[in-house]
Formats: sequence, structure tokens, C-alpha cells
Amino acid sequence: MSPLSLNRRSLLLGGAAMGGGALAATAMAPAAATAAPPDPRDAGAKITPDDPRYTALTTGNNQRYESAPEYVKMIRSTADAERALRDAYRAGKRVSVRSGGHCFADFVCNPEVEVILDFSEMTHVGYDPKMRAFVVEPGARLLNVYEALYKGWGVTIPGGICYSVGAGGHISGGGYGLLSRAHGLVVDHLYAVEVVTVGPRGQVRTVVATRERNDPNRDLWWAHTGGGGGNFGLITRYWFRSPDARRDRPEDLLVKPPATVLVSAADLPWSQFDERSFARLLKNFGAWHEANSAPDSPYRHLSSLFNVNSKAHGALSVFTQVDATVPNARRLLDDYLAALLDGTGISPRNMARPSGELPHLPALAAPREMPWMTATRLVGTNNPTITHPGMRAAHKSGYMRRNFSDRQISALYRYMTREDFTNPDTMLVLFSFGGAVNAVDPAATANAQRSSVFKMCFQTFWPDRKDDAFYLDWIRGLYADFFAESKGVPLIGDQMDGCYINYPDSDMADPAYNRSGVPWSTLYYKDNYPRLQQVKRRYDPENFFRHSLSVEPAGS
Repeated sequence: MSPLSLNRRSLLLGGAAMGGGALAATAMAPAAATAAPPDPRDAGAKITPDDPRYTALTTGNNQRYESAPEYVKMIRSTADAERALRDAYRAGKRVSVRSGGHCFADFVCNPEVEVILDFSEMTHVGYDPKMRAFVVEPGARLLNVYEALYKGWGVTIPGGICYSVGAGGHISGGGYGLLSRAHGLVVDHLYAVEVVTVGPRGQVRTVVATRERNDPNRDLWWAHTGGGGGNFGLITRYWFRSPDARRDRPEDLLVKPPATVLVSAADLPWSQFDERSFARLLKNFGAWHEANSAPDSPYRHLSSLFNVNSKAHGALSVFTQVDATVPNARRLLDDYLAALLDGTGISPRNMARPSGELPHLPALAAPREMPWMTATRLVGTNNPTITHPGMRAAHKSGYMRRNFSDRQISALYRYMTREDFTNPDTMLVLFSFGGAVNAVDPAATANAQRSSVFKMCFQTFWPDRKDDAFYLDWIRGLYADFFAESKGVPLIGDQMDGCYINYPDSDMADPAYNRSGVPWSTLYYKDNYPRLQQVKRRYDPENFFRHSLSVEPAGS
């Protein structure tokens, strides 16, 4: 078999810097057979096993996933990405791609990868007057994106809390955060994407796709509004402009965050709980979100992150933020916390220790008003569990349209209070959802979950390889029991709405764990999957870019 044939079947492109896009008016012609020598100013290092940097660059944030590639290629520009991709293709190497390194699955680091393309040096954030939009490169970390946009123009995107997540994968997977109930998903403000693609016979070219209705390649922009990384090519730039922006000043083209926010962070000690009060608390959370997650709800300006920690942690933790500039902001916050605790007999306390994505936030049980950027740094600059570079982890997800069932809460209580389970770094994270997210039609973007009211992330972290089997059995058991009524997965229906592609879980493609008969692709993409397959067939017909949960071309 020729090297060309090997390349067509063996390239794996995963992780945070991946996607695809094309715009005929701005697309570059296919690369020539011989490329010009690289400009050293835009060419990153090629790191081989004899380089002291190699070991640190062959794993991501989750130490469960390891690789031993022939080299790691640091990417500094679009031209550098073209050369690196062309070189790997011609050599028949299996490739994966990384920006922030936070991929929850094995898309980037796995035993089969031979080359890692690392985009973490592409970090520019700025304003592009030609596009009349803000440009963000894939290696930019979220906190740096927020600070650059806010300090420069007083704007932001409604992205996630964790400071060190790379923009590349966060955006393409349909990222969300504390401002999403007020302003929608990050992709609801995505204007364009630049991508390095590989066509038939190894043609490497850089193309751009926009959301403009007359863009002949708009479908490729659409595929990256929630289609996930690793499917169509290598994203090298994003551009953002809100769809309702009508003026020309940069300051008027994107979301303006609140000047100030009210912030509350409290522990709910396990010592105060029994099964009845635990169930009442969870039911209260679900009922409140059912009642207050419409796009026009006055509570769209409030968002909460609720860590239902294992009993070994000592407490459940609730972080809540509300726009302090809206009418009756303090009452909105107080009413939410009162509804959450109603009938439980639980007395909140100041946080005693870090909790999952939340750093230690002492003295905030009584709400405090602060500038939005201060609150963003407060929550985002130190996530001691999820960003711990030495941890191994497992993650599973689910969208909820309705409240928990009694059986679901019973399973959660049983697993979180097991006497043989002593890991404090374990939690079900409940995120407020809905609001402006649900104002968008499910087919308007690739992100199809537009009717859920809260989102769930089941996760546990541990340091030692020898404990892998124990923790994987624990979280698989919890997930299976929690969703026992729907054969082990959050089936799409009246109560649940599938899974989130930015929390990828290869168990969803394994019939041993997904016993529902519903394909993993439906759980993640719902009715949008066939369209994604058509986009794949058009731009990557030989399935050149692929990973363990990648889109398959139509007709394959």
C-alpha cells in the first residue's frame, strides 16, 4: 500500500484545535507541490523524544491518556499548520491536534498517534477591521480571551469558567458559561472560522467559512457551531460578531458583560443531610430550573454551578452569579437560594475548601458585589481539581429538560455516600442552562440541545494508575444506575436531552454501557447528525480527520 493510501486512512485529528470551514471568496488555492522554506518567525519547534520537553507534551490535562509520538510539532501560524499537515500526510503519519489540552477523551493522546500538532502558541486575540469581527486563535486560553476582549473593547464571549481551557475545542463544541443564560452559547456569536483542510489526493489548503447566507460554504461554518473538534480540518482562527450587531464600532459588535455582578459561594455540609433532605434539595434545584429557564425569564441573568460532591468531600457547594445591574438583582439571588434550600433544614456556611471547578471562596456565603472581570478571575484563575496536571479522571454528561426522578436521586445518594468510597474529588456538577440558549432553533447551529434547563457532568479525579479500575467501575456504575430507566444513557425525550460533545465519553459508543440501541451520534447531535455527515462527505469524503467519536461521512 502506498504512503498516500496510508495517509487517507490513518490520520487522527482530535482535541481542542480542530474543525473545518470554507468561503469561496477568500479560500486559498490548493498548496503547490513544493512549499517555500518556512519563515523562522512563524515556524514552531519540532520536539522529538530526545528533547527534555517531550515527556510533558505527550499527555494532556487528563493523565489517563498517554501517547508516544515520533514528534510534537508546535504550530505558530496558519502557514506553519499547512506545512506540518502536508509533511505528516506525505510521511503517512497518524496525527492528533491540541490547543489547551483539556480534552476529556483520547482524541489527542492515545497509543496510535505518531504526530501531535500543538496549537498552544497561537494565542492572538484582537479586532480584525477587514472582517468587522474579533479574531481569536485556537491556542488562546479562555481567561486570556476574556481579559483581552474586555480590556480592549469592553466586550466578551459567553464562555466557560475554567481559565486554562483552549479556545480551539471549547468553541467548536458549543462552549457555554455563566453568561450563557443571558447571551446564549459561544457559537451563537461565531461569525467565521479559518481552517486548514485536506482534500482528495492530499491537497492541503486554507479556507474560511462565514455565517453569511450567500456563503457557498456556510455549511462548514455551521458544522463548527457545536459539531465538536476533530471532524473537518485544523482550525487556525475564529472570528466573533454577535448576529444582532448593526453598528461599525468594535465596542458594539459583541456581548457586553455586566459592569458588576453579585456573587455567592456556600457549602452545604454533609453532616446536615439525610436521604430525605438530600432528595428535597435536588428536587428543589430541578424544579426551580424547570420554572425559570425560558428565554424571557427575569432569572436569565442568574446562573448557578452546584457541585453535588461525594460525602468524602464534607459538603455540597453552590456558586451563584447574577448581573448586579438588573432590577431587583439581590432579590433574584435571595429568592433562588431560598427556593433551593426550601424544606431541607440545611444552613449554608462559608466554603471550607476547594470544590471541583471552584477554588476556595471563603467569606462569600453572604453575597458580595464586585466587578465582572474580578469575579471572572476569582472563579477562573485557580481550579485546583479539574486543572491539576497530575490527575487521572473520568467524565460523563447529560442534559435535563425536566426534574430528576426519585430513582435518579436515590442512585446518586447511594453512590455518593458509599462507605468504601473515600475520594473527595468526586462530584455531579449541575450547571444552570436554558435562557437565551433556548431562544435558538435546534437546527440553526450544530448544537441541537436547545430545550434543556440544566446540564450535568459526572466526574471523578484520582492520582494513581493502579486505581483506574476502581474509579472507572464506580462512575460507570453510577451512570448506569442513574439512567437505569433509559438503559444506561440520557435518552432524548421529555425528561432528558442526550449528551454534550465537549464532555466526550467513548462509553457512549460501546453497547456494553449504552444498552439503549440509540447511536452515540444521536445522543450528542440529535437530528443534526445527518447534516454533519453531509458536511463531512463534502469536505472530508475519505474520513481523513477522525477520532474515537468523530463524524462519519454520509454514505460511508
